[in-house]
Amino acid sequence: MDTKIKRFTLFLTLIIVSVIVLVFTKKNEKTAYILLNSTHEYQKIALKSTCPPGFKKNEKNECVTVTLYQQYHKNNKAGMGGLQSGLPENRDGFSPQQIDLGRYLFFDPILSADGTISCASCHDPNQGFSDGLATSIGIGYQKLKRGAPSIWNVGFFKKLFWDGRSNNLEDQAAGPLFATNEMGNTPENLLKTLNNIKNYRELFAKAFPTRAITDAIILDEILTSITAFEASLISLNSRYDQYAHGYHDALSAKEKEGMNIFRSFVARCAECHTPPLFTNQQIAIIGSPEPEGVSFDPGAEIPFNDKTLRGGFKVPSLRNIEKTAPYMHSGKFKTLRETVQFYTNGRGHAVPKDEQLLIHWHIWEPQLTDDELDRLVDFLKTLTDESFMPIIPKTLPSGKAIPNKLEISPKNKSHIRKQLF
Repeated sequence: MDTKIKRFTLFLTLIIVSVIVLVFTKKNEKTAYILLNSTHEYQKIALKSTCPPGFKKNEKNECVTVTLYQQYHKNNKAGMGGLQSGLPENRDGFSPQQIDLGRYLFFDPILSADGTISCASCHDPNQGFSDGLATSIGIGYQKLKRGAPSIWNVGFFKKLFWDGRSNNLEDQAAGPLFATNEMGNTPENLLKTLNNIKNYRELFAKAFPTRAITDAIILDEILTSITAFEASLISLNSRYDQYAHGYHDALSAKEKEGMNIFRSFVARCAECHTPPLFTNQQIAIIGSPEPEGVSFDPGAEIPFNDKTLRGGFKVPSLRNIEKTAPYMHSGKFKTLRETVQFYTNGRGHAVPKDEQLLIHWHIWEPQLTDDELDRLVDFLKTLTDESFMPIIPKTLPSGKAIPNKLEISPKNKSHIRKQLF
């Protein structure tokens, strides 16, 4: 009888605790992110000693980029460019351990001030390393001004962010980490947090072996690790690439037709979206409209303090473009078809009447037919390649669970749904 009473008492206690947790969570209208289990902070996580795909390890334990494009010596400059052209230098030379540590940091929400969002919250590998939203959502469900650009091949880029305000990945990584409306952290709090996690202290010591194992984690090591991981995201083996390297059956007749339109002096797409990265990495003013009710975004004018760049944005890469809808800096266009239609509707047709923009001279009135626009979309989809997709960690050094971006509090569901649909 005593055993039955004990069991009943335990069962009743569990029910009461569950109800308290449920009420507390609902009251605060926050998503409850539950640790996978309480021992993860003390579980050993081994960093990889091999380079990710697309890299070869040298005798200095550095991962060096290896691509078929290295056989071509000519680099495309501004203009159309040929198919068999070389790439700019990649940010490589990091150790396998630094890259793998960066992978854990990239997915760990412990990097944000309240532990709710990670780098991957806005750069989701399942969304082309974007987030599927017109404009991204930061800490505390704050709506940001611009969409999250894809970071595939970001190690090759010389200008970063939509407005081109940064020219190195370390600076780019620090931006969202310490922006009050993005991840909301501070350098001091981030260092305190990571140095209080035994797993991270051990992993940083392995990734940066030249310093003493007892040394504290420093900010440069955090930014270097994130940079190392982001620079490892290589996408250069699409069906287009196979065609460019000589396998001409990789594309269908319609896709080849779309490629020829893309490269033509009528459409002039390739003059800005220059292969093989499909961006010339320049700032361009194209007169892209803002969504209804959204004020005009001055773009690159602000960081460069240059009125001639008003409304200008960095030419984005088109790699994996079919995975990163909606399109433009503000997510104005939901589909690729809408996007290519914009370019044939007339030079400056969407510019607000009170704005005098210096529209890029490549933007004109090609008067493409519906069939030609459809063929362009066919070609753009041949640029998809996720064969070197990194593995999402199942366990994080912090012990936290990877946030599910679909776990949205009731208060904010309608706000997110308006952007998603």
